[in-house]
Formats: sequence, structure tokens, C-alpha cells
Amino acid sequence: MRGQPKNISLPRRLIIDLMRASMGVPFVSLSRSLDIRPLLETRAGAMAPAGWAAMFVKAFALIARDEPILRTVYAKWPWPTLYELPNSVASVAIARVEDGEECVMPQRIAAPEAMTLAAVDAEIRRAKTAAVEDVPMFRKVMRATRLPLPLRRLCWAVGLNFGRQRGNWFGSFAVSSVAAYGGGELHPITPGPFIVSYGVVEPDQTIHVVIRWDHRVTDAAPIARVLTRLEQVLNTEIAAELRTAGAKPIRAVGT
Repeated sequence: MRGQPKNISLPRRLIIDLMRASMGVPFVSLSRSLDIRPLLETRAGAMAPAGWAAMFVKAFALIARDEPILRTVYAKWPWPTLYELPNSVASVAIARVEDGEECVMPQRIAAPEAMTLAAVDAEIRRAKTAAVEDVPMFRKVMRATRLPLPLRRLCWAVGLNFGRQRGNWFGSFAVSSVAAYGGGELHPITPGPFIVSYGVVEPDQTIHVVIRWDHRVTDAAPIARVLTRLEQVLNTEIAAELRTAGAKPIRAVGT
């Protein structure tokens, strides 16, 4: 069978490099359905509700503010160590179309726990629509992806293996979901250490959440507690911020 060779685009090369960097991470996953009835009721009445990615980014970062292990990465150089970052850095998977090709690119959001929910949401929405050259993180990763293979490998090695650089390049946690395309239980991989994925809202007002984590950093019991806390934060702090952002105007009904 004779096919047709195709060049590997820059966005696809980025994913290939990302998958290579993720191969050695000993991931474990835990999933649970969260009851988010209070959040849904508040969100339904909000004038301009934030997207789900923004809500999960800020909720996880709020938990990580009080749980240092969620801001900890595994670094190999100069010797294997656990490196605690001073604040969370989120890496959000952004689905885009570049030159007619569907692709995914990472948007970096530093210290989302200190940002308003609206600001986090604006960063994510801008990454979906702005030109690649106008998004600093996209420019950064595309510059590295254009390098010849040996230099690319060096950049990835530095970014992966020094604790401080892990925060600059890969963040302390990632958020990825296919809920906008119909849902499904996604188990994505990245260089770690934490990846949050969520599905669609179910008729019983629950949402299925998966957390994958680097087992070198922590164990299952803390992650189980994080899922419990995530449900609480979504229904309290995040719902409260949606509420203060403004409610939909109530139309008068003529009689």
C-alpha cells in the first residue's frame, strides 16, 4: 500500500516532544464524581459566567495555597529532589486551529489563586482566539520547537530537570478536558506533577473529575482529600465569586 508522506507541523512536533518528556513519569490516577449543585445554581444566574477551565484552575490553585504538596515538583538536577514552588503555576491545554490543523498548545497562568476568576477566564479565552505571536507562552514554546533536535532536547532537559525551571516551563499543575466536545473520561499525560481533567455536567448535577499525579511526589490519600476539598471550593469560594460578579437582569413580564 502506497501512501503519502506529510511534514510534521510545529504544533505536532511540540506534542511529540511533550509525549517524550512524559514517558518516564510514574503517573497514578484517581477519579470521582463531584456534586456541584450549588455552583450550577449560581452559575445559571450569573451575567457572564467564567468557563469551566477557569473555575477548575482557580479552585485547584486555592487548595494548593494551603497544601504545599500541590506546589511541589520532582527535579533530577543537580540531584533528585522535591522542589516546592512559592505559588501555583497552571498549564491549561488550549485547543486551536492553526493553518487548518487542529492542535493543542499550553497556556501558562502564574499564581491564579491571587487573580480574580474573571482574569483567569480572560487569559484562557485570549489564548483560544489571539494570534500565536500575541500570546507570550505560545511564542516561547514555538521558539523552542523550531530549534534543531539536539538543541530542543537540551532545552527540554533544562526545563524538566531543574526545579525552578519546571515552574517556568511546565507549571505545578495542568488542566485538560474534552468536555466541550462531548465529554468522556480523559486521562492526559504531561511531565507532571498534577493533571486535572473534568467531564460534562451530568443530569444529577455532578461532574466527573480525574486527577493524575506523579507518584514520586505524593500518594493517593492526599489526592483523595484534594478531591473532597475541590468539591467544597467549587461550591463555596468559586460560587461566591460568580455571585459577586453580577447576576443576569430579570426581565419584567407584561400583564
